[in-house]
Amino acid sequence: MKPTLFVLAAGMGSRYGGLKQLDGLGPNGETIMDYSIFDAIRSGFGKIVFVIRRDFEADFREKILSKYENHIPVEVVFQGLDCLPDGFNCPETREKPWGTNHAVLMGKSAIKEPFAVINADDFYGRNTFEVMAKELMRERCDEGDYCMVGFKVGNTMSEGGTVARGVCDVKNGFLSTVVERTAIGYNKKNEIVFPDENGNIQKLNPATLVSMNMWGFTPDYFDYSEAYFKEFLDENIDNPKAEYFIPSVVNRMITSGAATVKVLETSSRWFGVTYASDRSGVVARLAELHESGEYPDRMF
Repeated sequence: MKPTLFVLAAGMGSRYGGLKQLDGLGPNGETIMDYSIFDAIRSGFGKIVFVIRRDFEADFREKILSKYENHIPVEVVFQGLDCLPDGFNCPETREKPWGTNHAVLMGKSAIKEPFAVINADDFYGRNTFEVMAKELMRERCDEGDYCMVGFKVGNTMSEGGTVARGVCDVKNGFLSTVVERTAIGYNKKNEIVFPDENGNIQKLNPATLVSMNMWGFTPDYFDYSEAYFKEFLDENIDNPKAEYFIPSVVNRMITSGAATVKVLETSSRWFGVTYASDRSGVVARLAELHESGEYPDRMF
């Protein structure tokens, strides 16, 4: 069975200054998503599902989906503030969606096969999709048999400001814990640091593995996510900034014994556009990849 690629494309793009999912960064106006979809197709993925906001559906269908429809089956699902379980109502103070794992939940109706989750605005590279597709296509006997691709945090930083990463602890090739850190950046000594839960500044070794939201799941993940989301809402529904992150669910499943997460290695190097100042460097890197023959002049 061919796996599905689930693309998280509902982000506001506030730090970047616009809808970066639609920004043409390649030499022929390619978006970062174009590279992910191209790499996914040639790695063996069989379907693409996008989660977006309804308010830019028309632009998305015209500028993005129209390119892919003759190459691979595509579907769209929507993330909104009011997409909550029965018995819960969105507070008026809430202004942004409920986080990455809330976005993943939106795919339940469209995904019935093993699937990979990626961010729309991250460049993961061909080899990353190859190792993920191979892992998702192997035969599985149990639920909770998941995987992720780990990247060295030193290779995922932005000079423009802080970044959010899932900081991983890996033992014997499997994820032991993953903790979402939302303000990883450089200090004056050019060290990588972040504030912990108590506000104390902690250092990170540049070789520390982090999640760039490239996860491999099977459909049972939706059921666990729904159950945990209700508990999350019971505790956080009145907190306008609380977010339901993928690492929090994965970590809980590992701790409870409900899941194992194999950490996959890749020869690819990640890059992305967190801030507007990141744009020029990404444009240059993509141009180099086309010049080297890694990508054709026209991918779609």
